[in-house]
Amino acid sequence: MTWSMPNSPSDMSEQNDTQRLQERIAELDDLWKRAVAEQSNLAKRYARDLERIREAERAEVAGMILPVIDNLERALEHAESDPDAVIGGVRAVRDQAVGLLGKLGFARDDEAGVEFDPVRHEAVATVPAPDHAPGTVVQLLQPGYKGLRPAQVVVAAKAD
Repeated sequence: MTWSMPNSPSDMSEQNDTQRLQERIAELDDLWKRAVAEQSNLAKRYARDLERIREAERAEVAGMILPVIDNLERALEHAESDPDAVIGGVRAVRDQAVGLLGKLGFARDDEAGVEFDPVRHEAVATVPAPDHAPGTVVQLLQPGYKGLRPAQVVVAAKAD
């Protein structure tokens, strides 16, 4: 295609329209590239912020666990001199750890005598239990923690 000098006012108008469209295309292209770059920067900033938040949460939880470790070490120091005191100390530390998990939102589930709930319980076995209604938790084998793991339980079976 060859270009020639405009001969008429309509040719001049077409050239102006074409030039304006090309300028608008360049402007929109620039805006698009800026938007893509901004989105990329936001994604990178989000990833950095998320990593910082995770590190802060890990440090906070680790700080909450330190008193539990300190108390276990104290119990071990008294193991030889007073074995009975160690048992009480270990129970206290366990209660402290269970309380800590509760504060973190992972409440302990260790009830027997309640109706079996497949969301909260994992039935490991069933046993005939004439003194319990069928589907009742009759024995706790391992406590559960809400959001972490279900309690392992033995469930009363229907009597034959």
